[in-house]
Amino acid sequence: MTKFEIEHPKSEISVEQIRPELTWKLRQQVLYPAQTVREMGMDEDYDGLHFAAFKDNYIVGVVSLFQRGDDFQFRKFAIDESVQGLGIGRQLLDYITQFTIINGGKRIWCNARVSALDFYQKSGFTTTDEIFSKGGFDYEIFEKNL
Repeated sequence: MTKFEIEHPKSEISVEQIRPELTWKLRQQVLYPAQTVREMGMDEDYDGLHFAAFKDNYIVGVVSLFQRGDDFQFRKFAIDESVQGLGIGRQLLDYITQFTIINGGKRIWCNARVSALDFYQKSGFTTTDEIFSKGGFDYEIFEKNL
């Protein structure tokens, strides 16, 4: 895997592939604050690829990517609340989308929390109109054909 820099007028970050356990702390802080860091690991973690956005040598965004043939699902997408609104989430999403294309992906998708639907729509994702609830959160499946 290669590391490359992504520049943005509001924020300069780098994105790198990381070990799954390095995603857990930010997952917990942003997505599941009522749970413990130890609860953030998923059985599937060791079957996926994990990426972090770094700003000033700190992890400020994480996402996990899982490939099934030419279909890629991303999960546990979290951006540190102190840097939300600076475009870091968009940069990280663009990075994994390009990674998916480079690796032969034809579709990238996620179970989007209802609170984040606008973000995915602005990033070119469309709804599949599949809606469900899990763990006290409402989700809608969003996808982008590549």
